Amino acid sequence: MKRQLSMRALVIGLLGLVVITASSMYVALRMGALPWPTIFVTVLSMAALSKAKGSTLQEINVTHTIMSSGAMVAGGLAFTLPGLWMLDPDASIPISNLIILTVVGAVLGTLFSALFRTKLIEEEALPYPMGIASYNTLQAGTKGGKGARTLFSAMGLSVIFTTVRDYLGKIPALLTLWGGSAIMPAFSMWVSPMALGIGAIIGPLFALLWFGGAVFGFYILTPLGIQSGLFATMGEADLFRQNLGIGLMIGTGLGVFFKAIASHLGRQKKLQEGRRPSFNRRSIAVLAIIALAVLLLSLGTDLGLVEAIVLMAGIYLATYLSGMLTGQTGINPMEIFAILVLLAIQLISKPSMIASFSIAAVVAVACGLTGDVMNDLKSGHLLGSDPRQQLLGEGIGGVVGAVLSVFVLLVMRRAFGGFGTEALPAPQAAAVSAMVGGLDHIPAFLIGLGVGLALYLANLPSATLGLGVYLPIYISSIMGLGSLLSIIFKAIFSANATKEQVGEQTGLIASGLLGGEGITGVIIAIISMFG
Repeated sequence: MKRQLSMRALVIGLLGLVVITASSMYVALRMGALPWPTIFVTVLSMAALSKAKGSTLQEINVTHTIMSSGAMVAGGLAFTLPGLWMLDPDASIPISNLIILTVVGAVLGTLFSALFRTKLIEEEALPYPMGIASYNTLQAGTKGGKGARTLFSAMGLSVIFTTVRDYLGKIPALLTLWGGSAIMPAFSMWVSPMALGIGAIIGPLFALLWFGGAVFGFYILTPLGIQSGLFATMGEADLFRQNLGIGLMIGTGLGVFFKAIASHLGRQKKLQEGRRPSFNRRSIAVLAIIALAVLLLSLGTDLGLVEAIVLMAGIYLATYLSGMLTGQTGINPMEIFAILVLLAIQLISKPSMIASFSIAAVVAVACGLTGDVMNDLKSGHLLGSDPRQQLLGEGIGGVVGAVLSVFVLLVMRRAFGGFGTEALPAPQAAAVSAMVGGLDHIPAFLIGLGVGLALYLANLPSATLGLGVYLPIYISSIMGLGSLLSIIFKAIFSANATKEQVGEQTGLIASGLLGGEGITGVIIAIISMFG
């Protein structure tokens, strides 16, 4: 097999990683959002390598895998750690501790992604909309023809639209279709080509289940709860709904845990029947990396040994949920997983405030990198890339991005005078700081936990349902619309083309819409950072 992780792929990938990581840190702190850089780095890698001697799609794929790896590491750090300084501006953490936290998170995110790859990408064949869009972009960009015209036309329209909306401010980002009432929230929709594309790619099952969760949370649970006296105000209803949604997602995590135990017991039974043991070099390597991570965290940070050990199990479950939700919906709520692992550890320990934010940061970084690498592994699977070379590239990029993210975060803290300000509001980190003390509505969380566990054990996508219950209605509604438009498009054009042709055109248009906004978001972030 031709080497895909070449020296030029590594150099180009790391050069792009520096810019993407720095701009991602800025946009995460400034806007409280982080556009997926996947399509931007795909196009950039294709431009750098497509005409190079002997280059292949697989080499380009590995290059953009490296290039994007630091972005979500930066996001994981930006979405959690600044909350510490919001609560205590004088809090001090040595740079070496911060580097250990982020590097351990990046390594564990890569490690667990390698363990989950076969199940989530090959066996369950989750859509991973960003990965599919990257694959379509590479195929269309190198082959040309009608497919390329379709994809890049949609991408161009998306770029123009997003520029007018975000850079020029001439189009509202949110469209309110109904103003709401005393017992029912307003109905609004995110004006986003990217979200339309994601809704079309993930398909009606996930998109409509996601939207169904939102309809239940906002327009069934809330009004009925207020009318019956369960909730005194809309604010109380929102608190219940959000914690219910979190519980549904974490119930899925418990289901994963119980199924893993059942699978282990099944393997033990086979061993007792005289079959060869499954404990091999790979298992030893995984355990060695986890042991090293525990050692580094317990000796080099504010975490104790028990906290570090429990954290390993928490990161394992959180990264699995992250990979699953990213695959089903294109959304990766890394800070939510960070909060929940922290709350679980607080049940058995009393970590200090610095240790609490350290736990949240490691989990969020690991989840962020998992979402990124799983998208890249999806496109690599479709292209026939060697996953081992991709994972090695992701690991290298993740570690470099982790170190770089720490310095960029500290530089921005000094340059802007702290976080939680008008210049750097860091809203996700503010939410983490608000929840360090515990969940806001434990009964709602426990109800969601039980329902989510039952649904997952019944093989239903409970995490996607929980995401719909938890997230604002404007996100869920645009995803549902994207899926609905995809169904309508396929029905209209199926009379004049085969099912495969219509599906291909739908995928290309959706990928173009998704990629155009992603590219524009990254470029605007870079311009804003240097401006």
